[in-house]
Amino acid sequence: MLALITGASSGIGYELAKVFAEEKYDLIIAAEDAGIVEARQAFEQLGVKVEAVQVDLSKREGVEELFSRVGGRTLDAVALNAGIGSGGEFASTDLEKELRLVDLNCRSVVHLAKRVVTGMVERGSGRILITSSIASTMPGPFNAVYNASKAFDQSFAQALRNELKDTGVTVTALMPGATDTRFFKRANMTDTKVGGGPKDDAAMVARKGFEAMMKGKDHVVTGAKNKVQAAAAKVIPETVKAAIHRKEAEPGSADK
Repeated sequence: MLALITGASSGIGYELAKVFAEEKYDLIIAAEDAGIVEARQAFEQLGVKVEAVQVDLSKREGVEELFSRVGGRTLDAVALNAGIGSGGEFASTDLEKELRLVDLNCRSVVHLAKRVVTGMVERGSGRILITSSIASTMPGPFNAVYNASKAFDQSFAQALRNELKDTGVTVTALMPGATDTRFFKRANMTDTKVGGGPKDDAAMVARKGFEAMMKGKDHVVTGAKNKVQAAAAKVIPETVKAAIHRKEAEPGSADK
C-alpha cells in the first residue's frame, strides 16, 4: 500500500505520515523545508519505504514535481495537508504572503487532487483526506484570508465527495481546531488569545483523521470543544461568529 502526504515535515502532517507508516503504508512525503529528510529517516525506522520530496507546493511546478514522483504507482491514500496561516490586520498585512497562502491552501489542493483523482476513479478505489479546519465554519477577522481558504477546502472536499460517491473513492475533511504545532508562530499569532491558549495534540488529531478517512466518513471534527463550536456554528449568525473570532485572533488579545 502507498500513501502520499503533504506538509509532512512537522505538525499534523508529520503525525499523519507516522500513522500511515505504523499501518504499514509505504510513503511519499512532501514539504518545503529540509525537515522532510529527517522525517523520512524517522519513518523508515518503522519498517516502510519512504520517499521524501522537498518541494514548494504553492507553485504549479512544485505540484507537478511531486506528482511525477508517484511514477505510475497505485496511490491507495492521499492526505492533502500542506497549508499555512496568516494573522494580522488585513489593511497592513503582506499581500504576497496572503496570495501564497491562497496558492498553497487552495490552488495546490485542487491541482494535486486533480492529478490523483483521475487514477483512483479509473481503478475504482482510493481514499483522500483534505485538512480543512474548524476555522472553515466562521468568518475570521485578523485571519480573513486563512479562514476563507479553509472554507474553500471544506466546500471542495464535500463537493468532490458527492461527485465520487459511486466510484469507490472517498473524500474526508479533517477539521481540527487549535493544535500544538508551529502554525501560530509561523502565522505571527503568538500574541493572540487563541495562539496562547490550550491546544489539541497533533498526534490525536492525525489519528482521528486517519480513522475517519479509513471509515469513509465525510468529515471529522477533532476535540470536544471544537465539536461544540462546529455545532453552534450551524445556527449562530455570521456577524456573531465574526465578533467571537475577533476576540480570539486580534493581535495583543493574549493579554486581555
